[in-house]
Amino acid sequence: MPESTQTRWARMGFSPSPAGVPEPDQPVTVEFVSGGQIAIITLARPHADNAVTTELAARLSEILDTIAARTSVRVAIMTGAGDQAFCVGGDLRQRKDMTKEDWLRQRQVFDDVLFKLRQLRTPIIAAVNGLAIGGGFEMAQSMDFIIAADNAFFGQPEAMVGLSAGGGSPALLPRLVPMGKALQMLMTGEGISAQEAYRLGLVNEIHPRGDLMAAVLGIAEKIASNSPTAVQSVKRAVRLGSGEPIEQAIGIMMEQHWRATVHPDRLDGIRAFMESREPDFQDPDF
Repeated sequence: MPESTQTRWARMGFSPSPAGVPEPDQPVTVEFVSGGQIAIITLARPHADNAVTTELAARLSEILDTIAARTSVRVAIMTGAGDQAFCVGGDLRQRKDMTKEDWLRQRQVFDDVLFKLRQLRTPIIAAVNGLAIGGGFEMAQSMDFIIAADNAFFGQPEAMVGLSAGGGSPALLPRLVPMGKALQMLMTGEGISAQEAYRLGLVNEIHPRGDLMAAVLGIAEKIASNSPTAVQSVKRAVRLGSGEPIEQAIGIMMEQHWRATVHPDRLDGIRAFMESREPDFQDPDF
C-alpha cells in the first residue's frame, strides 16, 4: 500500500476490524422508550467500529420492518455503540475473501436496508458519534437529518480501496452539500469534521459526545408530541416533492395536507388550543 494511502487512513483513525473478537449476540439492538413512541436503534459492533456485516444488515432490516408496522412508534433514532464510530460501512474483513456471487448477495441485503431507511414513513434521526464513513455515512444521509457529536467525522473513502460509492452518496450527497464539495469527497476519499459538516448544512446540530443522545432524545420527544399523521404527511411532501417542478411539488404537498386536514388530530389540535390544554393525538392509521 502506498505511503500516501496509509497516511490518509491514519488521519481518518480507521483500520481493519480486529480478528478473533467474539461477536455480540445481537449486532443491532432496539429499545422502545417514551411509552413506546421512540425507538432507539443501536449498531452494536463497537469492536469493529460498527462495520456492517451481512448479519447486521439482516437484523437491521427486521428492526426497520417492525418500526414501519408498529404505528405507535412516532420517531426512530439510529446511533452506534462505543465512542469511536457511528458506522464505518461494510466490514472489509468479511468481504476480503468473498466471491463475486457472495458480494452481490450481500449487496442485495445492504440495498434492502438503505431502501427501507429512505422509504420509512416514521421520522428517523441519525445520532452520529465518531466515524460515519462509507456505507455508514450513506445510512446517515438516508435518514431525515443528522445530529452529531463533536467528534463526528464524515467521509466516502471507497475510491481509496478501488470502489465507487454505491449506497446512495452519488445521488444523495450533492443534494445535501454543494456538488463540487460532494465530488471532491467522493473522488479524493477525504472526509470532513463535524464542524465542517455543520458549516455546509449537512449536520443540523453539534453536541459534546456525552450530551449527544440526550439532545437527540429531546428533539425526538418534540416530534413525538405532535400529530404523527401531520408529521408523516409533511415528511412525505418534502421527500416526494424534492427536485420536482414547483407546481408538481405543491400538488404533492396538497395531497398530504388534505390527508392531515381530514384526520381527527386536526379537530383535537384546534380544540386543545382553544381550551388551553395539551392535544391527544392518535397514532397514525398506517
